[in-house]
Amino acid sequence: MELKQLQSDIDTWITTTGVRYFNELTNLGILMEEVGELSRIMVRKYGEQSSKESDQQSDMADEMADILFVLTALANQCGVDLETAMQKNFEKKNIRDVNRHRLNDKLKNH
Repeated sequence: MELKQLQSDIDTWITTTGVRYFNELTNLGILMEEVGELSRIMVRKYGEQSSKESDQQSDMADEMADILFVLTALANQCGVDLETAMQKNFEKKNIRDVNRHRLNDKLKNH
């Protein structure tokens, strides 16, 4: 799915099934909540914290999709074309970081 299509599909879902957009600050709070849920899963899966029985129902892919959904909704609300933004972001990284990571001794040792 292209980012433009994702933005369009999310807009359609929100304005029909979801009735309307929550305001931007509410969506920002929801985004932070979703990131926290992903963090909980990853800390327990890859970190040192043990899981609880309630964590067994957790789905990392679903939490990532929730984050992408809310982030895309925010982009729609703020007039951000995510496809254009990502293209510009890659251009920036390709100029700024052309040798940065390749020359990083910290990355060579792993």
